[in-house]
Amino acid sequence: MAGHYCLNCGSALAPRMIEERELEACPNCDFVLWRDPKVVTMVVVEDGEGGVVVGRRAINPGYGLWCLPGGYVNDDEHPAEAAARECREEILAEVTITSLLDVYHIDAESGPSMLALAYRGRLASGPVGAGPEMLEVRSFPPRALPPLAFSSHGQAMRDWLDHRQSALERT
Repeated sequence: MAGHYCLNCGSALAPRMIEERELEACPNCDFVLWRDPKVVTMVVVEDGEGGVVVGRRAINPGYGLWCLPGGYVNDDEHPAEAAARECREEILAEVTITSLLDVYHIDAESGPSMLALAYRGRLASGPVGAGPEMLEVRSFPPRALPPLAFSSHGQAMRDWLDHRQSALERT
């Protein structure tokens, strides 16, 4: 455990078993450092021709690998708004968020875990481009996507394909 200090009295936190978990807690007061996951979004962006828009990352983790647009949710924004903002920043396009696809828990090797909200979206207008976090942005047929950098993105794509197939079978 990293060296953290009590927000109430400044004492060094020490390991303590709480609710069957080892957490950092203050030995002098009731303060407990609860580790909360970061909230992130990802968007399966459908173009007008049946393709899915992905970008090749210009940053780590996953430099040079393909991913869905998405990123961290700021504390003052709704996750769907964050998803649309991330699309503007990463693929330089306005995207209409159409529905929540699913929610995923992502274990992180270093740092806090993440709670990922995957959305379905569609291009609202115009072409796409590569924002500062992308080397390039392209649209691919859904079953011909390149390998994706993150397992959660791969799972979201599989779930999107399953939902899409189920919708086609109902019609």
